[in-house]
Amino acid sequence: MRLLLAEDERELARALTAILEHSGYVVDAAADGEEAQYLLSCNDYDLLVLDIMMPKVDGLTVLREFRAQGGTTPVILLTAKSEISDRVEGLDSGANDYLTKPFAAAELLARIRALTHTSPGLVKQSLSFGDLSLDAEASALRCGDAREDLTPREYQMMEMLVTHPGAKLSTDQFMRKIWGGLADAETSVVWVNISNLRKKLARVGAHVKISAARNVGYYLEETAE
Repeated sequence: MRLLLAEDERELARALTAILEHSGYVVDAAADGEEAQYLLSCNDYDLLVLDIMMPKVDGLTVLREFRAQGGTTPVILLTAKSEISDRVEGLDSGANDYLTKPFAAAELLARIRALTHTSPGLVKQSLSFGDLSLDAEASALRCGDAREDLTPREYQMMEMLVTHPGAKLSTDQFMRKIWGGLADAETSVVWVNISNLRKKLARVGAHVKISAARNVGYYLEETAE
């Protein structure tokens, strides 16, 4: 599950990103509203966490423009303001929930779970290819009784491969879909994750492998038993 976190307080953003990723989420962090808008234009998210008081473009403006463009993704607003009028303004702008700083990380996680569990289209399903299954709930590869846990990025890559059988997915496609506009992401991360996934496929004993078409992309294919 992929989240956008827009928070200009650097230390808080780092802490929240670490907590969310430890909880199994893939997180794209934006340091201001302008960067948040850019990331929204490039990627699809399961939930947005927006600080209201951000430089360049404030969180309410990001939210209003996102809703005006038809965006239906659940949104949690973060703010230091606790007045009822501020909460009403945020909810009237299209927010689904509201957290006042300071807040406990456990509360943010609970609210994320509540919103994503009740949001249409976000029910996790198991996917399969050959004798391999991709367990969305556990974020794991399964083959028979064997299981290998996946990191959030590995899971997203396998999901792309399994849901596009026969398609050859390029490094650029993985970068755009999974790493989006992250400036510090190098294309080598795709190869590293592919290498890790190949090892995990071997460990579960699946008759499935990730093949590569030179200068084209990666794809799944079944192997002989």
